[in-house]
Amino acid sequence: MQPNWDAVRDEVTRYLQALLRIDTTNPPGNELAAAEYLAGVLQAEGFDPIVLESAPGRGNLVVRLKGSGEEAPLLLMSHTDVVPAEPDKWQHPPFSGALADGYIWGRGAVDMKDTVAVFLMLMLLFKRRQDAGAPPLKRDLIFMATADEERGGHLGAGWLVKHHPDLIRAEYAINEGGGHEMRFGERRYFTVQTAEKGLARFRLTARGEPGHASIPHDKNAVVRLAETVARIGCSPLPTHITPTVRTLFLQLADDMEGEVGEFLRKAVEPEHTETCIHALPLPPIYRHLLMAMTRNTATPTVLQAGSKINVIPSEAMARVDGRVLPGFDHDTFYAELEPLLCEGVELEFEDWGPPLESPVESPLFDTIRAVLGDHEPDAGVIPWLLTGATDAKHVVQLGTKVYGFTPMRDEGDGGLMLAHQHNERISVNNLLFSTQVLYDVIDRFAGQG
Repeated sequence: MQPNWDAVRDEVTRYLQALLRIDTTNPPGNELAAAEYLAGVLQAEGFDPIVLESAPGRGNLVVRLKGSGEEAPLLLMSHTDVVPAEPDKWQHPPFSGALADGYIWGRGAVDMKDTVAVFLMLMLLFKRRQDAGAPPLKRDLIFMATADEERGGHLGAGWLVKHHPDLIRAEYAINEGGGHEMRFGERRYFTVQTAEKGLARFRLTARGEPGHASIPHDKNAVVRLAETVARIGCSPLPTHITPTVRTLFLQLADDMEGEVGEFLRKAVEPEHTETCIHALPLPPIYRHLLMAMTRNTATPTVLQAGSKINVIPSEAMARVDGRVLPGFDHDTFYAELEPLLCEGVELEFEDWGPPLESPVESPLFDTIRAVLGDHEPDAGVIPWLLTGATDAKHVVQLGTKVYGFTPMRDEGDGGLMLAHQHNERISVNNLLFSTQVLYDVIDRFAGQG
């Protein structure tokens, strides 16, 4: 028996509004307030949630709906921290949770307090169903709402993995990172994130000889750094095709006719990938995205050198945001960067998060495809590689297979592209759509059939 979806629409909207009204800007975070709010809702329905502080004010919530234990648990991953907002640039205050024009407005509305509200709603729905006499799920259903994802997750998911792994240990997990609707040609698709690039941020330090700026010489640290930064910024690294991207290109190729299909089919050959991507009739942002999905990247973002205009400094520094594909580690990434380093320039990794890839063929992926076929019969389902980073990099250390899937229709309003932007918002219709699709995914994947 399906829930009363009209009532669910109102209820999940209220939960999202309440979460958006809690300012969890990171830094400083203050996620404890959000965790305590969630705990209160869950306790009122008979759950026994656990709230853990990794540091003062940095609250993490974990709660479990016990199943029959026939199969291993399913984890619902979310985070409650958000990035800063500039209130004067918003139509509605970023922590108001305003409901206007069919949208719920606020910082975190699509990254990712919407999903926190949806997962909360799902826990309640399955608990109510079980309390009404339905058989328990085959799998325990675990819901985590953690701190600090926007700054690496070290006080959130990473902390739980290190200090309380048994609370969140699961065979499969549903996370952010996929589920958005995209168009290729005339065809609609929903993405399922099966792979994620790893973090490989590093510092470049150039050393040279100091001196007076009026007497130039050829051992200027600033010049050495500038040359290295230019090489890294302007030299694309080699192409690599991961299993996720290979499947993506070939599936799209099968759906496309003529020249476009041929370009996509040929794109799986590394020597042709770049040419084929640039030949696709796509907006520039999609071509840039596909290029980033097929190679490691290194993007210079911070420069620091000198203190006086008439002094040649002995050192100059740059920080570079590196992202690596599944299958790469420090050593193999460094091997691609080393030829670009000028004399006198050293590279030191500062922040590392492993890349990950879950199987495209799996029971959970198959379930998502089948459920979306019921809800959106004219849309395809494609695997996706996320070029950014999520808390999955922590959770996979427990052996969990993580899939990014928070479904959202393209309503022409920016959708997930509104994450971290002014006027972040989600439609009430999309919030309900996500709840309905994920309810059916969990019911089919973990239910008694």
